[in-house]
Amino acid sequence: MHPLKKNRPLRRVVLASAATASGLVMLLSLKPHTAPEIAAAPAPAPSSSASASNGSGGSGSSSGSSGSSGSSGKATTGTKTVTGSTAQTRWGPVQVRITVQNGKVTDVTAVQSPSDNPRDQEINSYALPELRSEALAAQSANIDTVSGATYTSDGYRTSLQSALDSANL
Repeated sequence: MHPLKKNRPLRRVVLASAATASGLVMLLSLKPHTAPEIAAAPAPAPSSSASASNGSGGSGSSSGSSGSSGSSGKATTGTKTVTGSTAQTRWGPVQVRITVQNGKVTDVTAVQSPSDNPRDQEINSYALPELRSEALAAQSANIDTVSGATYTSDGYRTSLQSALDSANL
């Protein structure tokens, strides 16, 4: 029998083992879907939706939607805190709360952000402070996307715009 025509069982075993290991690595590297209890988490947040300390109508600002918040018009004095609507992203909900003083955004806080696993927490540890400083500098939702946190950045912008609309800015 010719040496090249020999059956090589060891080669087949090595190739099958390598293919199995590769498939297992690919399977384990997939990010799992959001757990059902986390998807239900946004329900308590709207109860602290939007509150105004300058006495504007409470019924329009407690709805949590980005609709009109009453006929008070633009507030030029006083301080109020407004929470934007929850933006559902691929990796979880993102929600932003702003503080407006004398018609200017003085603080932006992320109320909700994806935090299901250590990778989400790592991304948010550098993305959220960057998004906050961008929003404060721009005084609008026209902010840049943070590299590596595209979905969080998009959700942050959406919720920020909702809060700005509710604050009549």
